[in-house]
Amino acid sequence: MIDDDKLPFTAHLEELRTRLIRCFVAVGIGFLISYGFKERLFAILTRPLIQVMNEGETLIFTGVSEAFFTFLKVSFLAGILLAIPVIMFEFWMFVAPGLYKNERRIMMPIIIISSFFFIGGALFGYFIVFPFGFQFFLGFATETLRPMPSMKEYLSFSAKLLLAFGFVFELPIIITFLARIGLVSVDFLKKNRKYAVLIIFIVAAIITPPDVVTQVMLAVPLMLLYEISIIGARIFGKKSPAENSADPADA
Repeated sequence: MIDDDKLPFTAHLEELRTRLIRCFVAVGIGFLISYGFKERLFAILTRPLIQVMNEGETLIFTGVSEAFFTFLKVSFLAGILLAIPVIMFEFWMFVAPGLYKNERRIMMPIIIISSFFFIGGALFGYFIVFPFGFQFFLGFATETLRPMPSMKEYLSFSAKLLLAFGFVFELPIIITFLARIGLVSVDFLKKNRKYAVLIIFIVAAIITPPDVVTQVMLAVPLMLLYEISIIGARIFGKKSPAENSADPADA
């Protein structure tokens, strides 16, 4: 059951501050590690674009300090990815006091699964969506129009997409958690499936480049994740009083 001893609001704020500091420290350590490989990391990040560019074309930087700050941002982004397990751990540990004791036992699997889905979403965007999206954008080049993407613009665009893919792939974890605390139910999720599909395609259209192929490539996995969410809600969701009374274990 939930602990009877209620912490005052100031104690919750203090705990939140402590956990945020730990997250920042983890990101900082990840940043320092990543900065030692900044050129290699940037080369990996730009590979989907370089592979669809014509021979001899490269990225450019237009400001004196642009390359330096771009490498800093790449290292920071990599630091966030390295710190994801710690960030997920601190988030779920902050939520844990409001859960029942038997629910706290599954916190570590939730942390691992959350990290897996986030990193999996980022990798899906990198390996699947990026090549098609960049090929679409570079397809507008003509004899009189040459693509000359800059380091700063590419990093800003790709970083937003990678983080967006990572967060949207957390859908099963979020919905299962909402079902566990009773905010949504399996019947609700099934009944509103058609609206969920509509929202998924809208989100896919916003996140991905403006072509149908990449939008569908994101929407289809999200629809699959929604179905996984329904299964998670069925297994871990909060049961209604009618379901509890019908449970053979209570007989």
